[in-house]
Amino acid sequence: MSISIETFFLDPSAVGTLQARIQQMVAQGILAGRFRPGERLPSSRMMAQHLGVSRITVTLAYTELVADDYLTARGRSGYYVSDNAPEPPAFAMQQTQTGTVDWTRAIGQRFTPALSIEKPTDWANYRYPFIYGQADRTLFDTANWRLCALRALGMRDFGALTADYYDGDDPELVDFISRQTLPRRGILANPDEILITMGAQNALWLSAQVLLNSRRRAAIEDPCYPAMRNILMQSRCQLSIVPVDQDGLPPDALSDDIDVLFSTPSHQCPTAATMPLDRRKALIAKGEAQDFIIVEDDYEFEMSFLKPPSPSLKSLDPHGRVIYVGSFSKSLFPGLRLGYLVGPAPFIKEARALRATVLRHPPGHIQRTVSYYLSLGHYDALIRRMSRAYHDRRQVLDAALQDSGLVVAGQGQSGGSSVWVRTPDGTDTTPLAQSLRAKGVLVEPGARFFAGDAPPTEYMRLAYSSIPASRITEGVRLIAAALTKNAA
Repeated sequence: MSISIETFFLDPSAVGTLQARIQQMVAQGILAGRFRPGERLPSSRMMAQHLGVSRITVTLAYTELVADDYLTARGRSGYYVSDNAPEPPAFAMQQTQTGTVDWTRAIGQRFTPALSIEKPTDWANYRYPFIYGQADRTLFDTANWRLCALRALGMRDFGALTADYYDGDDPELVDFISRQTLPRRGILANPDEILITMGAQNALWLSAQVLLNSRRRAAIEDPCYPAMRNILMQSRCQLSIVPVDQDGLPPDALSDDIDVLFSTPSHQCPTAATMPLDRRKALIAKGEAQDFIIVEDDYEFEMSFLKPPSPSLKSLDPHGRVIYVGSFSKSLFPGLRLGYLVGPAPFIKEARALRATVLRHPPGHIQRTVSYYLSLGHYDALIRRMSRAYHDRRQVLDAALQDSGLVVAGQGQSGGSSVWVRTPDGTDTTPLAQSLRAKGVLVEPGARFFAGDAPPTEYMRLAYSSIPASRITEGVRLIAAALTKNAA
């Protein structure tokens, strides 16, 4: 029996090459039980005509399906569903009925809201994307990243690709971080003091889980990264909210009963304020005097194009009470989800054990690819390229903001990738951001970064990491015009 050509169509929303989409289309039909063993598929010529693709594309897709034993080729007769193809479930699929479970009672813990941050997935289609933390494809070194990924797929690295490290990490990546990355921040660490994580957020979660319980108190900046606040609320620890000023977190504002402090001294999130050296030293001294641990999120230190970055808190700490969090998400791309924790061996041992119970370790292939990208010098070249671009964009943005009359409430002294803007009193930047979308402008409202039920509504974050310098001035003009219209 032949399968009707009319049953085949390509999903326009599917991703991947035409060949991959054709393979997926046929495989899904077999797995769903719609195509059965022994049934004949349309010829490659007929399928190509029907789908509007080249015949060679269909032939290659059929060949791959034969290799995977979904199809079998019978001489000049054509392609048939293989007798050895995966079989659909033997039981009838049932629609979920309205049940008797009261999920408001059954759920033991609640984790919503999640990130509390909304970023449109099609942000790159907007003409003026002042959006934070996304990769700029015009700056990224795609060719060398591809070469490193292919090298990591080779037989020489078969172990790194396929091995279960259990609770371990790629020794080559750990070695590079230890000998090259950390010394640039003034940090010396042994391999047993470094843990690879699934990004900085995973590192912060591990830190909170290891260091806190319901009897301990954590201090956090306000405003701050919303996910950090959620992590601490989910840990059920006692929480102190500490307002920041133009120099970041003020040590004198810390209470005497905290056990752990979470801070972003290099580029305060989201104000981008840089903590001065004397305040950093005072914070270290206060931590020693009051015996609390400091978790330093140093997420953007590479973007220091105006002047050298300030010393990390970890480098100023002679007592080993600073836990350091680093990430490759901002300097490479956020989808990489790779970061690292640095701390005393007893802490890293516990964080490693906790990570092993949740995800064992980040994928070995990703770790080895990053290791090659770092060790071959591609990473440093990328940082230099990004720094030059960010320097130019920052100059254009500063001039545009000054001309428009918008007030810069915070910006990194050494660089960074965003500025914190305060709009006129009474402005609500959340509906403002919605109205600007219609004009192709993306901005981040600031209210979500603050704690409390009545956060300030006048702030917004403008990032310049993903917008060309040539579009910044016009984008700022549109923001200023919208504010003027809103005030009227």
